[in-house]
Amino acid sequence: MAKPTAPKGRRNMREVYVVGIGITSFSRLDYPISEIAAYPAMIALKDAGLSKIDHLYVANMGSGRVNGQTALASAVIDTLSLTPAGAETIENGPASGASAIKQGFMAVASGLHDVVMVTGAERMRETNNLEATDFVATLTHQIAEYIYGVTLPSLAGMFTRLYMEQYGVTSRHLAMVAVKNHDNAMLNPFAHLHQKITIEGILDGPEALTNNPYVAEPLRFFDLCPVSDGGACVILATKEVAKKTGRPLVRLAGVGQATDTHAVHERENPTDLLAVRRAAEQSFKMAGVKPSDVSVAELHDAFTILEIVESEEVGFFKKGQGHIALEKGETRIGGKIPINTSGGLKAKGHPVGATGIGQAHEIVTQLRGEARKRQVKDAKVGFTCNFGGFGNNVVCLTFIRED
Repeated sequence: MAKPTAPKGRRNMREVYVVGIGITSFSRLDYPISEIAAYPAMIALKDAGLSKIDHLYVANMGSGRVNGQTALASAVIDTLSLTPAGAETIENGPASGASAIKQGFMAVASGLHDVVMVTGAERMRETNNLEATDFVATLTHQIAEYIYGVTLPSLAGMFTRLYMEQYGVTSRHLAMVAVKNHDNAMLNPFAHLHQKITIEGILDGPEALTNNPYVAEPLRFFDLCPVSDGGACVILATKEVAKKTGRPLVRLAGVGQATDTHAVHERENPTDLLAVRRAAEQSFKMAGVKPSDVSVAELHDAFTILEIVESEEVGFFKKGQGHIALEKGETRIGGKIPINTSGGLKAKGHPVGATGIGQAHEIVTQLRGEARKRQVKDAKVGFTCNFGGFGNNVVCLTFIRED
């Protein structure tokens, strides 16, 4: 694949590389939120062979409400003993992680900084599941949705039913996503759910309804991601810094972001995730690649239906064909376009502030050839889609390995 010419208007931007990565397990972590954010940052510093940075971005959605810790970036930079570097917190709902990476990208690309750390963390299991669900629901429209009891699972349930009726997706397809991503998570030591599941156990068998009860019909328990604690970090830098690490060169080549209406019912077609489509188009255009060039992708599958729909909206499959590709095994490791090799949000976990950075961690791991049993062969181009709100604020990133 020939190196693309930079799009007009971006030719003066410096190239940006991922020089260090780090991650915690996504599970229950009984540590202060500042330490959950700092731990993967220390791993990333070691990975990059660095001892200092120019600036820190911390992605987090709810430490003020859930953990009683505001000004999180100030706490993290001091925990890391990296003062006097600048530090700030980025909050964009569940897309906070990729939004923070975007800020880091712009800081390096513009020439403002040479080395930027982007770490994300959430400690959601400090509260119970009902309170965590309500906390996440605060990202919905306050007047049109939240006051009526709308939650993310309820929106996803209604969305899924509409999509099933329009495109022929069935509960079996949803279960196939869950089974695939649990299989992948079994190969990921950092994943939250190391639990093998089967179609019989969660859909067809006599105990399926007990094992997999309805949460927001037609979505059942195993169609939803777990509530997770966790942290992840990437360090972004110039090519000059990247060359000194001795690691394979992985360039953050494309960044895209788009929005849609806050209230889902105001969209012309609620089953069209236009922000996903537009953010992906931007990211691919900036990177100079096509969806068909992608070797491996991490998509935001907080609900199983979203993996199917996002795989269509970003251009991997035609609209209404994602579930057919799933049936054919095209999204499995070894398939045409492996999706969510980490286990995805569905099984790796979803500590919201860390999620987008965790996706980037997996893609860089794959492009370096370091994913072991879940390694995608000859991975050259990786892609992430980090989904904020219910598709109303989306950030997509494209990574390219340079040999």
